[in-house]
Amino acid sequence: MKKFLIWMRVLLSTALACLVVFAYSPAVFAFCGFYVSQADASLFNKASQVVIARDGKRTVLTMANDYQGDVKDFALVVPVPVLLKKEQVRIGEQKIIDRLDSFSAPRLVEYFDSDPCARYEAYDRVTLGATRSSAAPATEAKTRGGNYQVTIEAKFAVGEYDILILSAKDSDGLESWLIDNDYKIPQGAKEILQPYIRQNMKFFVAKVNIAELNKTGSQSLRPLMMAYESPKFMLPIRLGMLNANGDQDLLVYILSPKGQAEVANYRTIKVPSGDDIPVYVKNEFGDFYKSMFKTSYEKEGRKVAFLEYAWDMSSCDPCSAEPLSQEELRKAGVFWIGAPDINTSSGGRIRRPIPFPSNDGRVFVTRLHIRYNRDKFPEDLTFKETSNQESFQGRYVLRHAFKGETSCDAGKEYQRSLRPRFEKEAKTLARLTGWNIADIRRKMNIASLPTPVEKPFWENIWK
Repeated sequence: MKKFLIWMRVLLSTALACLVVFAYSPAVFAFCGFYVSQADASLFNKASQVVIARDGKRTVLTMANDYQGDVKDFALVVPVPVLLKKEQVRIGEQKIIDRLDSFSAPRLVEYFDSDPCARYEAYDRVTLGATRSSAAPATEAKTRGGNYQVTIEAKFAVGEYDILILSAKDSDGLESWLIDNDYKIPQGAKEILQPYIRQNMKFFVAKVNIAELNKTGSQSLRPLMMAYESPKFMLPIRLGMLNANGDQDLLVYILSPKGQAEVANYRTIKVPSGDDIPVYVKNEFGDFYKSMFKTSYEKEGRKVAFLEYAWDMSSCDPCSAEPLSQEELRKAGVFWIGAPDINTSSGGRIRRPIPFPSNDGRVFVTRLHIRYNRDKFPEDLTFKETSNQESFQGRYVLRHAFKGETSCDAGKEYQRSLRPRFEKEAKTLARLTGWNIADIRRKMNIASLPTPVEKPFWENIWK
């Protein structure tokens, strides 16, 4: 009974500390622990990033171009559901995508055990561990090239990009036209292009204007943004597979006023989250997350989209980075919170000066991580909006053992509890990653811990 009371007091003192933090600190501090690392896009060598701001049929799509090689060979061909005009295309900011990545990335968090011998002390430490005006005018005249049956629907320049909007009658003609006009596209593109032509989709085609790129002083290509209205809520990924020599990672950040977004034509599941893992992973978090993701990906049959984060942008608890400001959200394409005019069709402009963060002006961010290849993802991604506002984050916990003197009865009991606790963490890490459990135990030095002695059951009753 005495031991029970001691443990209850320790538990209550820790709980009291959390309640104190909840009562007197902003939401960003309402968390007994702190972040030490993140699994952002930089972990994956072939990661593409796309931001989709979607409300109803209106979409603002931002693509980060991770092209590697000589930019003069860059050619971007994206099927789009509508005919885009110059005023519907803009240059985006990579730092905004980086902010979304940092805000929503799976993260590692650590706690520190309090002194098991302390009876009344409150544990209240909490650390909390961003268009070219001289462009050629868009033309409505349809220019036909030879017998390709390809129509140039629009032609303009935005920033360092020279852009064409094309339509085509067949994929053979479109592929030949692109090749003959010095667009370097992968072999076998015509088989992929044909389904889009059958759907009467247009083709957004971009090349880099080297002179304009040099004017920007940038060493990398800036993101491209396009705004349009269409009932199709989709992302074409099959053309990108032609450039791939293996698995590719795609991070999609979907911004919606309603709630979570899901992939409609493949399963959407949550990434494993909330597990306690050994503290040494603090120095190996990148390797841990890549192994954990690969294990989950293979276990689920390689045909799934993983939910890594879902949260209302107006607040976060906890935050690994500050939520995006209203201005940053506008730059990310969010047009329903009083953003400047965004033209999504030839019929007019959107102007909805809604104050933020009212219920009508909320922004819910969903982070989806898709690993795909030619064999496992035969279809483009289609999405659906939902009203589900359940919060979720990929989060992994380190619990540091108390290092001080533990000579009291509760302290001795605490020391005996560490070995089974660490063994459970080792098994969890092995299950999540597929790593060898003997190696894990060795790194944790479990063998040096005292072995719990099982006492006769009546001692626990009569004391």
